[in-house]
Amino acid sequence: MEPLGWGAIFARMALAFWPVWLSLAAVFALSIGLRRRLGLYGRLFDSPMGMIGLALVLFWVFAAVFADVIAPFGPLEQYSGMKNIKPGAFLGDDGGVFLLGGDNLARDVFSRMVHGARTVLEIAPAATLFAFMVGITLGLPAGFFGGTVDTVLSFLANLVLAFPVILLFYLLVTPEMRETAIPTALAATLFVFPIVFFLLLFWSRYGEDPARAAPFIGTTLVLGLWVYSGLAFNADPLGVFSMDPNLLNIFVSVVFVNAPTVFRIVRGLGMDIKTRDYVAAAQTRGEGAWYIMLWEILPNVRGPLIVDFCLRLGYTTILLGTLGFFGLGVSPESPDWGMTINEGRRLLSIYPHPALPPALALISMVLGLNLLADGLREQSMKD
Repeated sequence: MEPLGWGAIFARMALAFWPVWLSLAAVFALSIGLRRRLGLYGRLFDSPMGMIGLALVLFWVFAAVFADVIAPFGPLEQYSGMKNIKPGAFLGDDGGVFLLGGDNLARDVFSRMVHGARTVLEIAPAATLFAFMVGITLGLPAGFFGGTVDTVLSFLANLVLAFPVILLFYLLVTPEMRETAIPTALAATLFVFPIVFFLLLFWSRYGEDPARAAPFIGTTLVLGLWVYSGLAFNADPLGVFSMDPNLLNIFVSVVFVNAPTVFRIVRGLGMDIKTRDYVAAAQTRGEGAWYIMLWEILPNVRGPLIVDFCLRLGYTTILLGTLGFFGLGVSPESPDWGMTINEGRRLLSIYPHPALPPALALISMVLGLNLLADGLREQSMKD
């Protein structure tokens, strides 16, 4: 059969993404209808730039969620005779279409591009969130107390920031590093910060009422230590939480590289906010230091932190793509966008179709995050 033309290819791809279109329509309809009740997120719909960024980000989020429905083939499945096949080629008489062609291992490029979104979104948001937990937990006391606490913590952060980011990231995820105890030691150190953060959060709020504090603190300890044992040491007795050694290496590296920058941002914001009148009023009421940091200062810096979170997601996505390009992704067979680009660029002058779709997907994802951050920044400045 004759290959499909580009018009038919784009039409079929648009049809394949039908779960994404329906999900986007539902989210936007509900959000616009309730935007006056949704705070900063609701005001985002007053910004055309923010709406475009949100649409691009949600497009790939829903593509990752519905990847098994959208992709016509498995990301690792190989098909005889489809090696480097051009876009629109049919697999037999009724076996489906390679909409964006095949790669050098006869795998469907379109299916790998869709599943690549899942690979990125499995790591980037969670790792960035952990980095924020570390940065917030250390940055608030550094900015609030100053003095020796600030000097020591700032020195440690600057020590990490002194290394070029890409080089540091590259060193942390090499196979040789994975064979040492360093990734596990870093995981054991960094993964404890979310537990510490929530314990301080609840204790500072309900510490004077042990009956109210006990359920929150107990739940935090049970769930936190359960997740901690599984992620950091792969020792979850129920087998619910675990992390492949290579994935753990990448995850810890993202947290370790991003946490010092978040620390410096939170520290600077804390040094500014602690001079405000409402902080002085809380001190006059006799509130503790951690209560003031977590319940007075932190809520009032959420705007800049949300903006930075979106930007840092974009940086992390680029870092993951760079790792994949250098062959240091989750696994050699992974449909990770960076790895797929690297596989396709070797034959770029002859077969451009394997490398271009994942490159455009990566660009659109990062562009969406940057536009979303700009929209959030624009609306947060109106507070």
